[in-house]
Amino acid sequence: MVGLMGSGKTTVGRALAKRLGLRFIDSDHEIESRTGASISWIFEIEGEDSFRKREVDAIRDLTARKGIVLATGGGAVISPENRRYLKERGTVVYLRASVNNVLQRTMHDRNRPLLQTDDPRKKMEELFRQREPFYTEVADIVIDTGRQNVHAMVQSILGKMTGKRKEIKTGGKPDAKNRNRKKNEGRQKKSMVTRESKHIHLQVDLGERSYPIEIGPGLINDSKLIARLVKGSRIVVVTNTVVAPLYLEKMTRSLEAAGKQVIPIVLPDGEQEKNWASLMTVFDILLENKCDRKTTLLALGGGVIGDLTGYAAASFMRGIPFVQVPTTLLAEVDSSVGGKTGINHPLGKNMIGAFYQPEAVIADTLTLNTLPDRELSAGMAEVIKHGAILDPDYFAWIEKDIAQLMARDGAALAYAIGRSCEIKADVVRQDERESSGLRAILNFGHTFGHAIEAGLGFGEWLHGEAVGCGMVMAADLSCRMGLLDAASTERISKLVKAAGLPTVAPDLGVDRWIELMQVDKKNAGGEIQFILLKSLGSAFVTTVPDAMLRETLKACVNAV
Repeated sequence: MVGLMGSGKTTVGRALAKRLGLRFIDSDHEIESRTGASISWIFEIEGEDSFRKREVDAIRDLTARKGIVLATGGGAVISPENRRYLKERGTVVYLRASVNNVLQRTMHDRNRPLLQTDDPRKKMEELFRQREPFYTEVADIVIDTGRQNVHAMVQSILGKMTGKRKEIKTGGKPDAKNRNRKKNEGRQKKSMVTRESKHIHLQVDLGERSYPIEIGPGLINDSKLIARLVKGSRIVVVTNTVVAPLYLEKMTRSLEAAGKQVIPIVLPDGEQEKNWASLMTVFDILLENKCDRKTTLLALGGGVIGDLTGYAAASFMRGIPFVQVPTTLLAEVDSSVGGKTGINHPLGKNMIGAFYQPEAVIADTLTLNTLPDRELSAGMAEVIKHGAILDPDYFAWIEKDIAQLMARDGAALAYAIGRSCEIKADVVRQDERESSGLRAILNFGHTFGHAIEAGLGFGEWLHGEAVGCGMVMAADLSCRMGLLDAASTERISKLVKAAGLPTVAPDLGVDRWIELMQVDKKNAGGEIQFILLKSLGSAFVTTVPDAMLRETLKACVNAV
């Protein structure tokens, strides 16, 4: 167990050890037992350097033991030797707690020598900034403590120990190469999508909620495919005033050829229409047509239509089937996959919604031929995002082929859609409801991006434009935090610009920026959560010092 002081390592560690039938050991208590002195006394008399040397000796010995749950001191990860012992000798659980929560838990504890200062908050923020990269470096499992109780956290840890339980119970010491393979399994799976793929078939593996993703040209016209994937005899097609003239007739023809009765709903176009009124319109038509639980909703359009239709399906009669037929690049590579549904609120984007998986995703790549250039660029933001957070080789491929992608080269676009869906499907498989923090990394650039959308008014910037600029801002913040190197930061900015996306943030005023970002689903304990990069392909969720955030906001607004 690793994490800041007061994050719950001892409490959770004891409970976890009891569940696993193992012995619990606290490294600080072990040091006190060996020296016959308290930690605070050692700090005061011998100094921190001496304590850290004792800590290295203790952790070297303790990690060599079998069948234990070990709670380490908050600063144990500072030592490269300790990090090596932890990574090579066991499964590391990082209990991630916000600065606010830690201060609340430790404010009356006089046995925390590092907090005996005039400004404990400033000291804790400094410790968090220094140690967070090390915690995430060694962690196999990350648990955001937030409002979870001890039982819930133990259950979360146990649920993520698949494939590691034998190692824990036997006290095995796998070699570093094997541990790295296990740690990256799932995140960096070998891609099954190739540049030669014409019709790509993927699967989102979620047990009984699993579903296929079909990607290829002309799929809307394939009545046999439609008959196989779209269940039910009554299909309500939800689309908008832009997509309907282009594809509603084709979609209807294929559905009817498959023996379906079709009821169309055509909503106004635009992000600003992703609201309560549009949702009520869908419900009104469903009720007027006496639709029941066997009715299937089909979302024909971009992310707005997909999100809204999915939320309607999740809510109507407490859940009816729905199918995603995305017609924009953004929807085909991202929003149609994963089951996040919802509508906007004037105070925040996607604040009202549900996790609700579709029955299938049918991405007809020919629909991109009618996509406006601005919408193509918006979709490219999500393509870039997938490479930046999880696959540096894919990111490098996007850099190399960005001109072909923007020129709508069919093979390049098909590969980008397939690889992006593959990456997202694997993340969703591992963390469907963002319980472990892994899925949250898919929101790279979105904390800034959602603030842009809400601050300017929904629809002023396209979602992908806001995310593209948000990624540049998140990269800048990562660099200022000492995490991401300057060269990688510049690569992200250049690629976002090459995709035709904005790289200079709108001037909303620093305080207004922060106010907008405080209304975000990822936030915990009143603190803004950001997805930052340690390197290309390595993302994590964290909080940041206020002063550093303000520096990024000022720099990105005034960028030239």
